[in-house]
Amino acid sequence: MSALRESLGFLTSRLRQIGIFVALILIVLLFQVLTGGILLEPQNVTNLVVQNSYILILAIGMVMVIIAGHIDLSVGSIAGFIGAVAGVMIVHWGWPWWLAIPACLLVGALVGAWQGYWIAYVGIPAFIVTLAGMLIFRGLTLITLKNQQITPFPAELRALGGGFLPDISGGTSALEWLTVLLGVGATVALLIQAVKERRIRKKFELENEPMAWFATKTTFIALLMLTITFLLASYRGTPIVLIVLAVLVIVYTALMNNSVFGRHTYAIGGNLHAAELSGVKTKAVTFRLFVNMGVLAALAGLVFTARLNSAQPAGGTGFELDSIAAAFIGGAAVTGGIGTVAGAMIGGLIMGVLNNGMSILGLGTDYQQLIKGLVLLLAVGFDIFNKNRGGRGGGASMGKRFKLKTTPPATEPAKPAGERPVAAGIQQTSTVQNR
Repeated sequence: MSALRESLGFLTSRLRQIGIFVALILIVLLFQVLTGGILLEPQNVTNLVVQNSYILILAIGMVMVIIAGHIDLSVGSIAGFIGAVAGVMIVHWGWPWWLAIPACLLVGALVGAWQGYWIAYVGIPAFIVTLAGMLIFRGLTLITLKNQQITPFPAELRALGGGFLPDISGGTSALEWLTVLLGVGATVALLIQAVKERRIRKKFELENEPMAWFATKTTFIALLMLTITFLLASYRGTPIVLIVLAVLVIVYTALMNNSVFGRHTYAIGGNLHAAELSGVKTKAVTFRLFVNMGVLAALAGLVFTARLNSAQPAGGTGFELDSIAAAFIGGAAVTGGIGTVAGAMIGGLIMGVLNNGMSILGLGTDYQQLIKGLVLLLAVGFDIFNKNRGGRGGGASMGKRFKLKTTPPATEPAKPAGERPVAAGIQQTSTVQNR
């Protein structure tokens, strides 16, 4: 019973992070019932991954920008512009695909550097700069394409958006065994990493999850990964874009959690002036964030163009709204300083399941927009509720309710009569001013 209370208390204190994961499960179960089981059919699961891959790529960069306290409204226009550039390079100029891809990523980096310069070094708010960028690059897309689509693209580039890893069984097996091997290997690696991180936290006496919750969470995630592996292997195997997305998630999660750049990004979003006083080069970090966002927007544009096998004048329209919604639904704070890459992925999957499930049910775009807007509003409202609850000491009251072990504050030694607590007075004044 004590283990259960400890787990419940921990879950309550981590309501923001756990709530979005629970919401994803409930939404999947709801649409699985409403669609008569179509949602989790192998072919539809594969379509979910492929159709939402470029939004998930954008969400990785967007959550980093939001953590730093900024926003980027131009990513959809940049993705459309890069698709147009790729069409001109490959179809009109005859460039090979393996040369056009890095060239497009370089163009995306230059676009990000252009916007990052105005934001970081000139001091124009990111909202204004990227709003202007949304208009500029949408116009450049129309100019580049001359209001006409460019098609077709070579098979190698199309594989980036809709191709699959080769079937090592030669199509003779009910399951695609390369996908099975990759899925089982990834699950084992995840379990080993989770146990390793728990041991490290225990060794250094850091705050750790209750054992009951850790075992439940890890087992559930492992079963979920194996289920997705089985579904993908039952259709055509692993989409190439899923491998690209997995690499990005691993790299950027490590970057945000274990690097100086990641810590500086959180510091800037948490308190810009405090970060500056601490020696963080805030302008350089902001500049790099938008260069990175430009590269990821270019990659998303390539994936989208490859999937459609066409560079279109309207390409990328609305991508910025879906990526921003994915970041906020995934737990990023409106004021900055809070958010994770994994949370943005869950938020993007929630948006993807909503789009796919409502399309299967035959709901029109009017109702789809209405429902997605309500979901975004509820997610941000949930974030504000958690913040206000924490400010009123909700976490402490919940801890008492579930009888959590808490460390009492250190008592200050008694001071001789007549001695003024100078240090304490200065510290208290500083705290009030920071607020």
